[in-house]
Amino acid sequence: MKTLLIEIITEEIPAGYIEPALEAMKTLMSQRLSQSRIEHGPMEVLGTPRRLALIVQKVAERQTSITKEVVGPPRTAAFDAEGKPTKAAEGFARSQGVSIKHLSIKTTAKGEYVCVKKRERGKSSWKLLQTIIPEVITAIPFPKSMRWADLSLVFARPIHGILALLGDRIIPFKMENIKSGRRTLGHRFMHPRPVVVSDASEYAAALRSAYVVADISERKKMVREDIDEAARKLGGEVIADDVLLDTVTHLVEYSAVSAGTFDAAFLEVPREVLITAMREHQKYFAVVGTDDQLLPCFIAVNNTPAKDIDLVTSGHERVLRARLEDARFFFQADAKITLKEMVERLKGVLFQAKLGTMFEKVGRVQKLAEHLAELTAPELKVQVSRGAWLCKSDLTTHMVNEFPKLQGVMGRIYAAHAGESEEVARAVEEHYLPAYAGGPLPESAAGALLSIADKLDTICGCFGIGLIPSGTSDPYALRRQAIGIVQIMLARTFQWSLKELIRKSLELLQDKISEDAVQTEERVLTFFQHRLEHLLGEDGFSKDVIAAVVSASVDNVPAVRSRTAALEVLKTKSDFEPLAVAFKRVVNIIKQATERGDIQAQSDGQEARADSNLFQQAEEHELYQALNKVKQDISIWGSGERGL
Repeated sequence: MKTLLIEIITEEIPAGYIEPALEAMKTLMSQRLSQSRIEHGPMEVLGTPRRLALIVQKVAERQTSITKEVVGPPRTAAFDAEGKPTKAAEGFARSQGVSIKHLSIKTTAKGEYVCVKKRERGKSSWKLLQTIIPEVITAIPFPKSMRWADLSLVFARPIHGILALLGDRIIPFKMENIKSGRRTLGHRFMHPRPVVVSDASEYAAALRSAYVVADISERKKMVREDIDEAARKLGGEVIADDVLLDTVTHLVEYSAVSAGTFDAAFLEVPREVLITAMREHQKYFAVVGTDDQLLPCFIAVNNTPAKDIDLVTSGHERVLRARLEDARFFFQADAKITLKEMVERLKGVLFQAKLGTMFEKVGRVQKLAEHLAELTAPELKVQVSRGAWLCKSDLTTHMVNEFPKLQGVMGRIYAAHAGESEEVARAVEEHYLPAYAGGPLPESAAGALLSIADKLDTICGCFGIGLIPSGTSDPYALRRQAIGIVQIMLARTFQWSLKELIRKSLELLQDKISEDAVQTEERVLTFFQHRLEHLLGEDGFSKDVIAAVVSASVDNVPAVRSRTAALEVLKTKSDFEPLAVAFKRVVNIIKQATERGDIQAQSDGQEARADSNLFQQAEEHELYQALNKVKQDISIWGSGERGL
């Protein structure tokens, strides 16, 4: 058993490419080793902007030997009546490289056949890896790849070298003009000389001595500790930002932190703007004091320790000052524009070619949001309507044009700046939530209603013009938006009819959609059903229970979840199976009676009524009373508070 090491040395790879590439590299290698019958132990990936590496422990030195059974001609054709081999048997033995005496008889469903068992001895893993490794490297996927020089090789960035070792032995192969070896590269500036790796087990230590921390988790911990220490020296703490921490970790090979300051006058700009300006453009961490107020400080993570750190810091400060000047200018320019002007400008912003402008979308969302407020909380109708009218206003601002991630946030800030109520301003920001899978939901009632209205308009509009998600294609993120609607309805136990909401939205879109309205309604409802099934599955409910519940109806989303939970519990009861059999018998009896004309068929949504005057047995009266009691209890539960 030996350790396998593969390292691809490249130009700087974009930060977002690294971890997906390493996971793919690990998966591909696992598949190829399995296909080649090479046993192995745990796998570990390492990576920096300039290298992708994979370490596989306990790799067998030879692939597993196997015994193959090759079936030949029928026994009657291979041997004559006296049991002597025929030319067919001799030819089969010769083709398999064995003598006649090694042939045996195998009984199959079709009769007796001649066969031979051959043991195939495993080949050297070192030899097989010479083919496997190049295949894995070329199969690693990237969002964008490139060619360089006059080579046909394709990769995320130009490859400078490949390190491939099995234990202390080089695995030799060539990919165009690149030969594998045992040399890697240290830090670009602090150790630009080649680093020789004698054995695969020495890889991480050899790089560490060359100022490269290849272990991603170790490097991330190093960065986190360094920025926390720098923040303490500034008298504050870093604003938690795991996404930025991951990005910075993949931008450096070695952590060297510098802390700087900016003019306190910039603090008059909203903190969200300052934080975004530091984060998006410069990848700087923001710092807050003990009172959670933003400090005029920042922390930058450099790839190279500098002899004169003050010089480095002053360079960061000059660059950041220019960014913050731009942000302040944009904010001040936007503040001079009225909310009415911002909304009017939406007439020039296209939502979708067939669905019209953002201004038209806002009008539809406003009417749908008002309808939802009337159903749920009439006292919020005014705030919901105003929030809907302003929800897209910030899309025309300089600030959102510069920082698209601030959409909604700037809408709230500008609405509050213009004197709008807190409820309205908050709804403007929250209508984008949840912004990603598993993200936070709107906390305010108005924000929840507005979020549902906006997302439902997008879904119904896209379905109405034939833009239905298929496979991995979902350019308008309709799946995420549908899941967001379902999550909000579940969290707030909104008991509306989902079908009626879809119908209302399609009515507002009737002059825009080209598809049949009835068919579109069914498609959208089915789309929501699939999202609901997915969420219930993630919650741990069994597939058969989910299928049984949604096959009845998905019109009342909270009720679907309640029924699923109830059925999941009922399924574990000892009397569940007899009860299911009884229900099946009742269904069959009703079906047969309907076909004979003994009872009238009920249309969807129509309730069948019993005539107690026709009852003949005491049990019938008892069952009828029990049924009415259950119906009364359900009615009381259904008419209770639905909570905002």
